Amino acid sequence: MLNLGPLAFAAPWLLLGLVALPLLYWLLKVTPPNPRTINFPAIRLLADLVHPEETPNRTPLWILMLRMVLAALVILALSRPLLNPAATLPGGGSLLLVVDNGWASARDWPARQAAMDSLIDQADRQGRAVTLLATAPSANGDAPVLAGPMPASAAKRVAQTLVPVPWPVDRAGAVKALQGFRPGGAPYSVWLTDGVVTAGPSGIADPAAADMVALLRRLGAMEVRGDGPERPALLIRPPMLDGAGLRVPVERSDTTLPLPVTLRAQGADGRLLGAATATLSAGQERVEVTLDLPTELRNELASLRLEGQDSAGTVLLTDERWRRRPVGLVSGRANGEQPLLSDLYYLERALAPYAELRKGEIGELLDRSLSVLILADVGSLADTEIARLQAWIDGGGVLLRFAGPRLAQNADSLIPVPLRAGGRALGGALSWDNPAGLAPFADDSPFHGLTVPADVTVKRQVLAEPGIDLAPRIWARLADGTPLVTAERRGRGALVLVHTSAGPDWSNLALSGLYVDMLRRVVALSAGVAGGEAVGVLAPRAILDGFGRLGDPAGTTFPLAAGDLGGAVGPRHPPGYYGPAESPRAFNLSPTIPAMTTPDTLLAGVPRGLYAGGGETELKPILLTMALILGLIDLLIALSLRGLLPRLPGLGRGAATGLALLLAVGAGSGEARADDARAIEATAQNWLAYVRTGDGAVDGVSKAGLEGLGRVLADRTAVEVAGAMPVDLDQDDLSFFPLIYWPVTEGQTSLSETARARLNAYMRQGGMVLIDTRTPGAAGEGPGGPALEALLRGLDIPPLAPVGAEHVLTKAFYLLGDFPGRYSGGELWAEAREDNASNDGVSAILIGSNDWAAAWAMDERGRPLYPVVPGPERQREIAYRVGINMVMYALTGNYKADQVHVPAILERLGQ
Repeated sequence: MLNLGPLAFAAPWLLLGLVALPLLYWLLKVTPPNPRTINFPAIRLLADLVHPEETPNRTPLWILMLRMVLAALVILALSRPLLNPAATLPGGGSLLLVVDNGWASARDWPARQAAMDSLIDQADRQGRAVTLLATAPSANGDAPVLAGPMPASAAKRVAQTLVPVPWPVDRAGAVKALQGFRPGGAPYSVWLTDGVVTAGPSGIADPAAADMVALLRRLGAMEVRGDGPERPALLIRPPMLDGAGLRVPVERSDTTLPLPVTLRAQGADGRLLGAATATLSAGQERVEVTLDLPTELRNELASLRLEGQDSAGTVLLTDERWRRRPVGLVSGRANGEQPLLSDLYYLERALAPYAELRKGEIGELLDRSLSVLILADVGSLADTEIARLQAWIDGGGVLLRFAGPRLAQNADSLIPVPLRAGGRALGGALSWDNPAGLAPFADDSPFHGLTVPADVTVKRQVLAEPGIDLAPRIWARLADGTPLVTAERRGRGALVLVHTSAGPDWSNLALSGLYVDMLRRVVALSAGVAGGEAVGVLAPRAILDGFGRLGDPAGTTFPLAAGDLGGAVGPRHPPGYYGPAESPRAFNLSPTIPAMTTPDTLLAGVPRGLYAGGGETELKPILLTMALILGLIDLLIALSLRGLLPRLPGLGRGAATGLALLLAVGAGSGEARADDARAIEATAQNWLAYVRTGDGAVDGVSKAGLEGLGRVLADRTAVEVAGAMPVDLDQDDLSFFPLIYWPVTEGQTSLSETARARLNAYMRQGGMVLIDTRTPGAAGEGPGGPALEALLRGLDIPPLAPVGAEHVLTKAFYLLGDFPGRYSGGELWAEAREDNASNDGVSAILIGSNDWAAAWAMDERGRPLYPVVPGPERQREIAYRVGINMVMYALTGNYKADQVHVPAILERLGQ
């Protein structure tokens, strides 16, 4: 390799090709260009007599220089020039690359790939073999193995296949692989670290990392490359419920510098639900980011992600365990009782950390979104309440009822099992039994897995009537076998009855931790999670890759036992979602990752570098690109000189070539320029517009009528109109025109979706459409009839009413009593409530039938083109005034609307 300061050549012997450039110059100079082929008709003799053209006998100098530069660029590119070349690898043995490709390496993986390519290129230039060792287990669960020694070209292909994996590295397995390494000489080792060493049994550092560093140093010279303190590895720990919010701990590996972090809450569709930012101060390893979300958004939460950090450690998936359900509480007792005597007091204390609690009447609670409704000793319900509750349960709600004196005496039909009147007392002076404890929960019970405390007893309960269908509905029993909790699935929801009170009146269950766990299981039922806790074997549903992206599980992913949801992730069980599609469980990486630190204490005396350091830049791609561009230019010039490109009169060969290039670049922009030209023309002056119907005669009348109206406007008002412009409702931009005249023809069909959207947007933005059916009709028949209604179906048209004597249209410029056109007698319809119109009080649509364009139409001399019916000619004058009022109404809005109220205003002022 030839070094010339900041520039080096990996193949310097190819620079000898530059010596051949003078010979190439001489050959190109003495070789004339190819002769031109000229057709020889007789008339061409006369043309040549005026201006003969001669073919040069040698190549022009500027073309020679262009080709010399092209050849020099190719020679320089093949010599592989390097800008800021890296130093030569020490020693003379092979190159050993130890690459961390666990979850922490994904945060800047392209920089790691660039470092691997650079090191392998250096080994290639020095003729060294390369050995690769990836420290993370493979996807099929194999421990780390050495790949090589092998040539640099093969090593580069292997390096390109490496990707970060969503589980931790196995440095103990890497040590075993290195122990079997037998290089021919002392290798030069480079550890591409992820910058993370987790705490080992001693609590300080992973001993396997120390063993690996010691082994690499014994093999030969060693170097470490990693990220600096600006980009430490980050990890999201499982969030903690904090009332209505979530406290999400975020940890980092390097605490040298202050670091801001932004936490994003996302839904299952990737939609951003909320974000929060916190700052890790210098020396601070952990910070808690508080995320406050409304209950409705929190229940849509699917993942928490750190912005700018793409790895499996910076993504935490959520499931039903982090959702906060809205729960309604209703008590059958009167308000104002002592808190410790209230059933709701114990329900609130048990559910407040896990649910959003709402209190009120049954109807009020059901008016809002509700997951669970708890009725504490509510006796007989009204029939309307029962019907509404039944419909709500069928839709997925869970109704939880607690017994008490009222329910024991006045039970209604909304219970899962029939009850005996009264109740059963256990213990006391007049009872025949002692308070009963709880039996263990059955395997098919939603409470299965909960531990039953021995000191929880029940001293009173309501009894269920025996029956053949009672046993399947029992979720919990007392020790004597009588039901404590019964339930019934109804539709998508459930109806649950606890046969004792919600407070400590009948049982001390409300004073135990079991009470909280049972309530949480019942609340979880509202999301369709049968049992609340996962059981059995959970199949993989969606898996995170090394960059924290969800995807389909690979064939090497195995099902996960429900009891292993808190276990460590690995190749067989990567992080992701496991379980049924309707209620999958989140399996995250972070819960089992020990505390993180950097490997600095293990690397005393070891040279270190950064991935983002000033690496070398290979100039070969740049030089070859420049040579390709010059080659294309030379080809176009050669074709032009040989007459194979079309020439335009008055243009030289160079100009023709340049024009060809410009035409090639700008060919696709012709349509855009045409649209721009129309937009410029429409906005430079005031234009009236009419809808192009496809009927040439009708379109001609519309154009002539609007142009005639424009002349009258110019003569009588300050409004200047350039003319009439046709518009296509499906293609043209309508926003340039204050008024669009739309003549209705018999052949018009229903509007397309595009036309409807354009017209709706135009009218909402302040435009006005004048629809003219051109058919005289009697007053009171409605605006257009069924045919027009079918044509306009889908447009956002407000209620319409005939324009009355007090409407602004009658006073916009002229004082008008009616609105004739070519015909008279038809009504003009506008928005029924002009004062509430959205467009500054201007009706977005006018509908009439008097054929105004025909009345306005005139020829070049100003003579009318069509007679008015029934006449006399005074009718045409009124038609012009109608048109002027319409245009002024569209342009000026409702500025004259207050004139309608002038008498009332003067009366209030006492004048």
